[in-house]
Amino acid sequence: MYNLGTEICQRKPPTKMTNSASRQVKIINKLGLHARAACKLAQLSQKFSAQVIIELDNNQADANSVMALLLLAGAQGKTVNVQATGTDAELALAEVCQLFSDRFNEAE
Repeated sequence: MYNLGTEICQRKPPTKMTNSASRQVKIINKLGLHARAACKLAQLSQKFSAQVIIELDNNQADANSVMALLLLAGAQGKTVNVQATGTDAELALAEVCQLFSDRFNEAE
């Protein structure tokens, strides 16, 4: 498994009282995880104290890093695993998955 972006290695390990949640979600917008979508995802992820990781084809990216997200090369139709770890993990997971479901607020 490869970690894209140095942010993953630099994060502090979760504390004992940390919540964790994960869910699979399909990329349904026409252009996939392109620059604008990656920016929206990173901006949303940064609102939470939970660490959000996006996994695609055995590659992981910190959702706070636009560059790491772009390196995943997430195309339409691909399924990603969204993992959130932290005190607000459930909320972060729900909102991130909703962004994917809303096609990153794009028309197609």
